[in-house]
Amino acid sequence: MVKAVKDASFNVKDYETVADMVLPGVLIQCDASIKAIINKIDSQYHEFILEDLDDEAVIIKESKLAELKIKLKEALKDTVREAEESGSD
Repeated sequence: MVKAVKDASFNVKDYETVADMVLPGVLIQCDASIKAIINKIDSQYHEFILEDLDDEAVIIKESKLAELKIKLKEALKDTVREAEESGSD
């Protein structure tokens, strides 16, 4: 289960201008297997995770929450399909 906690924010350092800025974020708390899928999605696109906190928590960009949910559902469907196909042998 994925639990999104609104109104988390994270300070990000802009290394080109050396200025601090605050990006609105959402704290996601989930089990480690779901977190691994979120990390995999982010590794492909590099646009979701602001801060990787631990094995069961991550802060993502608030503006990307809906898109991440869609990609996570797709990944979970693919995972279930693969498990069903390998179990039917």
